[in-house]
Amino acid sequence: SASATAELRHAAPSTSEPVNKQMGAPRRAAHPAPPGARRAEGGAPGTPRRAHFAVDGFACWWGRIVHYGGGPQIASLLDKLGIKSEFQDGLRVTDDATMEAVEMVLSGPINKSIVRAINAAGGRAIGLSGSDGDLMRVRRAKRITRERDSLVEKVIDLGYVGEPEKIDRSVIDVLMDNKSDLIPVIAPVGVGQDGRRYNVNADTAAGAIAAALGAKRLLLLTDIAGVLDHDGNLIRELDQDQIAELIDQGVVKGGMIPKLETAAEVVRNGVGGSVILDGRAKNALLMELFTEHGAGTIVY
Repeated sequence: SASATAELRHAAPSTSEPVNKQMGAPRRAAHPAPPGARRAEGGAPGTPRRAHFAVDGFACWWGRIVHYGGGPQIASLLDKLGIKSEFQDGLRVTDDATMEAVEMVLSGPINKSIVRAINAAGGRAIGLSGSDGDLMRVRRAKRITRERDSLVEKVIDLGYVGEPEKIDRSVIDVLMDNKSDLIPVIAPVGVGQDGRRYNVNADTAAGAIAAALGAKRLLLLTDIAGVLDHDGNLIRELDQDQIAELIDQGVVKGGMIPKLETAAEVVRNGVGGSVILDGRAKNALLMELFTEHGAGTIVY
């Protein structure tokens, strides 16, 4: 969930080999921390001192792109405005009034609090949304559902919920050229062909950006240890072909569905692996990237 408080590490490459190439080896082969690795410290208002950022998705390309969601903050604002929240398969049904609140929260206070936290720690962050520079073009999302023991399918209209259709990486490339150490912090709000703004699931948006950039790892931070089996035990590794079965069996449900769907999709699109891990755990990202055993659930 986007309320998870997470420690974020930014590893600055100081060798001739890019960090993302170093992370391309199998998970069980430990990667020594590169010389000059820096720790991004600080925290968004309201988060504990031991934790740093409330993030949902973290697309890792040279360890320098932060993507996030804001479900609890959006829900809080909607409650204050008297707007009822509705979800289908972990996605928020978004009408005009809800979209206004979504963009207000995602592109406003959350984005800037993360930017300030990174800057306070000595980094150089810049806040964006998928609308800036036409970074994220989306199509209107739809879901097809079927009642148990029924062959009748029903199309669910999610309103202004978008699915990434095209990522224009030119804005990111400008910010992340070899002379820049800027860290893009991107809100998951995209633009449709109709010119309207759309709410994009943070995991889905992070996955699309990771695939467009040729990332070696997509790290999805949440508030549980990873994907759990029926007995609550952590599943450390998953083949992408196992995911549909876990969803059908009810092992995976709610907000974990779009996470795993994204994890499988980005692997099919060339990302080396997707990891779902507990962002609240101390050193979670370093454990995943630089130890043999990793952290959370990895999807190959």
